Amino acid sequence: MPSSPDTLARMGGRELKRIVYSQEEIARRVSEMGREIAEAYPKDEGLLVLGLLKGSFIFLADLVREITRPLHVDFLVASSYGSGMVSSGNVRLLYDPEASLEDRHVILVEDIIDSGTTLNRLVPLLEGRRPRSLELCTLLHKHIARGLAREPRWVGFDAPEEFLIGYGLDFSEDYRNLPFIASL
Repeated sequence: MPSSPDTLARMGGRELKRIVYSQEEIARRVSEMGREIAEAYPKDEGLLVLGLLKGSFIFLADLVREITRPLHVDFLVASSYGSGMVSSGNVRLLYDPEASLEDRHVILVEDIIDSGTTLNRLVPLLEGRRPRSLELCTLLHKHIARGLAREPRWVGFDAPEEFLIGYGLDFSEDYRNLPFIASL
């Protein structure tokens, strides 16, 4: 697929296989998800949006701007990939949220669910902190994970079984800054 000069510059000259979700498609769906989340919770109860870094940071930033109600944001960092294209299966929690989860409505925001390894490690850990509710929100869901600890309540797109980059998704820390999601 021939890439634009702007895309080639962001890619360091590497060609993309294809654009899977355009910038416009992503913006439209993120806006819809923000409205759905705002309507799902009582207006007078606390909402904590937890971003799973690094991949979710762009999605999370756009999403919280679309949630028209008071909320708090915090982050956690877990890793199961290293520098490969396939999950290592070994999840390391590198940064724990500072915010208390107890008696709060918590939404864990993920960029993509593929193997489910990270979520299966994190969901029981977060449930142990006694939130009032815990829901998952993901931009992309590959539907290949077996035995997920919890299915996401909000899904942006059903993703193909390809290695995806852009809009926060990376390959060895590269390509997060693409404004669309592409197959490498």
